Amino acid sequence: MSTAERQASVGKDGQRPTLPGDGARIGQSLLQVLKNTGVCVLYQDRHLRYLWVHNLPEPWTPDTVIGHSDDEIIPGHQAERIISAKSRVLETGNSETLEFSLPHEAGMRWFDLWIDADKGATGEGDVVGVMTTVIETTDQKRREQTLKTLLRELSHRSKNLLAIIQSIATQTGRYSGTIDSFLSRFRGRLQSLASSQDLITSSNWRGADLRELVTSQVGRYSPGASRSIVFEGINPYLNPNAALHIGLALHELVVNSVSYGALARNGGFVTVSAKPVNGDNGDVALSFSWTETVGPEARDMGEKKFGSVALERVVPASMNGTANFAIEGDTLEYRLEIPAGSFEIE
Repeated sequence: MSTAERQASVGKDGQRPTLPGDGARIGQSLLQVLKNTGVCVLYQDRHLRYLWVHNLPEPWTPDTVIGHSDDEIIPGHQAERIISAKSRVLETGNSETLEFSLPHEAGMRWFDLWIDADKGATGEGDVVGVMTTVIETTDQKRREQTLKTLLRELSHRSKNLLAIIQSIATQTGRYSGTIDSFLSRFRGRLQSLASSQDLITSSNWRGADLRELVTSQVGRYSPGASRSIVFEGINPYLNPNAALHIGLALHELVVNSVSYGALARNGGFVTVSAKPVNGDNGDVALSFSWTETVGPEARDMGEKKFGSVALERVVPASMNGTANFAIEGDTLEYRLEIPAGSFEIE
């Protein structure tokens, strides 16, 4: 503040002027600010009886608080903690803070408390009361809990994904004769996982719908995916684990098809079917099939290399399901039975 500003702010006797009602207006303005911020302020005497309150959070009202003590308005253990803290403030004059929670029909409610001693008008005398500032932190706590849950889920899913990648790398290496062959096949399988993962992420980790998953995997190799796939039956929603593994199975089927099967020919098409069936435990299972016409070159897929191993063993085992892969004549058919729990029928 400049010298001129300081001179303008004081009277002839060197004292700052007091305008009528100044204190009342300032106090009213401060209380309005507290209301806008959601801050609650309470005052208690040395006996810890509430004398006045402002901006109480629900369900409390001034009538239920003024004249009462904390043990009359707050349940058991929490009241003991608060009274103990306020008693120390009365004794020492030092401020304290604490956090407490209360049960509520919508879940726990959380509050932060700042407890300060009132040492009279000068601020230097004996402690004559206690001022408490309260802010509800329930929304913040719920966001923190949601974040922790999401991080735990992310960690769990990341470990699962790394385990899948490790398995793919091991199996690809086992059935690859050269480094170049390994890198080419491994890269394609990783890209297949990434494509499935994109669908899962876009659904907020719920999973992926089967037809979208098929179209996504076929579209990576066949631009006219919508014209080359014939869908039959229902369109179930797959959970994340099922989406990743079925996406891997689709990758193997698509790579074979664009090389030797229906997708290698103009006008060729694949029939994809999904139908509910009775499972082994009496639950509703999902019968998924991929059927197409292939040339004689495709028959070596029946040999035990990674493609057939993934289709017949890796993918069904990941969901506790069963699978059958067969080429009879010029027809290739892959059937996968997916047990309940890995999908939803909308």
